[in-house]
Amino acid sequence: MKRFLKYNLVGLALIYITACKQHQTLSTGNTEPKKETASSSLKKKYAEKLGVSESAITNQKLYQFINEWYGVPYKYAGKDKGGIDCSGLASTLYNSVYQKKISPTTKILIDEVKKISVSNLKEGDLVFFNIDSKNVSHVGVYLQNNKFVHASSKKGVMISDLNEPYFKKYFMSAGRVK
Repeated sequence: MKRFLKYNLVGLALIYITACKQHQTLSTGNTEPKKETASSSLKKKYAEKLGVSESAITNQKLYQFINEWYGVPYKYAGKDKGGIDCSGLASTLYNSVYQKKISPTTKILIDEVKKISVSNLKEGDLVFFNIDSKNVSHVGVYLQNNKFVHASSKKGVMISDLNEPYFKKYFMSAGRVK
């Protein structure tokens, strides 16, 4: 009887080890499709926000950055996820996504870009507004389909549309980082 029990325990242990090994192999094999799913879900999310097809969302790094910062509250002169202002967001985005350092100050930044017309806007261009004065006081990063990402003083990091009456009223200029 002891011998029978001993063999059964050994047999169960082998089945358990084999089952665990097989489960581990299956789990390891499924890692790649999860990345694709995350990527396609990100594309879907931002395609809907921008009103474009998923195939138009090509800069994975840009939309991953936006996704990580979306909703971070506004904080004047803030530069981290505890709070960030519009120029801090533009500067952090450029450094992270495009590996370019740009001024974290809107008033300096507007003089550092090549002025372009709205009809020539491309992903990554900057859009400037004079909300609080006659001078530039707000900046966003253009995405596509008239949409831009910025740090709103009321809603934090978000995507808005240049055609919204508020932004049309205060739009000042657009520029491309040199």
